[in-house]
Amino acid sequence: MRILATLAATGAALATLISPARAAPDGPGTSHTLPVRSLLDSLPVKAETRDGYQRSEFKHWIDADKDGCNTRAEVLLEEAVEAPEITGRCTLVGGVWYSPYDDTYIHGARGSDIDHRVPLAEAHDSGAGDWTAAEREAYANDLGDPRSLIAVTARSNRSKADQDPATWMPPSEANRCEYFTYWVVVKGRWRMAIDPAEQTALQALADQCPNETVTYETAR
Repeated sequence: MRILATLAATGAALATLISPARAAPDGPGTSHTLPVRSLLDSLPVKAETRDGYQRSEFKHWIDADKDGCNTRAEVLLEEAVEAPEITGRCTLVGGVWYSPYDDTYIHGARGSDIDHRVPLAEAHDSGAGDWTAAEREAYANDLGDPRSLIAVTARSNRSKADQDPATWMPPSEANRCEYFTYWVVVKGRWRMAIDPAEQTALQALADQCPNETVTYETAR
């Protein structure tokens, strides 16, 4: 009987080893760690459409935690090189910020724009047009990953507008590999697609940049 029990246990163990592993659930909050090139290769490639896009569908800047500071102010407070003074209902006075897009320091909060790493219109084109209003609001105010939003000069943000890496890259060449990596992370975090021209540009950057290991959590 002991021999039969042992054989049965061994058989069960072998079955476990050779049976296909179940895929881990990939809902909101699932953590992923992988090389950025692998993440890029996993992004779906689809043609984009701007049909139906309205910026107002991405509600921002909100005060999610009701502390008086909206998303824009939260990003500025987090990224300040020299902290500003906070007065009244989260009015920021003074402070210094660094804009990596153009290797420039910004003095005073009013000189900063908060850039959506993947612009709102680009997000719409890449799948967000089919999201719920709540998902679009969450994307537009994503404080859950510091790579999603960044304080930069108004000049660089407005030069970028709604372009993807196929048509715009940071003027500072020193920032381009970081820009590439963070762009891919945001696309992966929000399960967005890339279009063929964007894919070509990103693959060219992948060949030039370190295959950095990245960790992120899916947001939807």
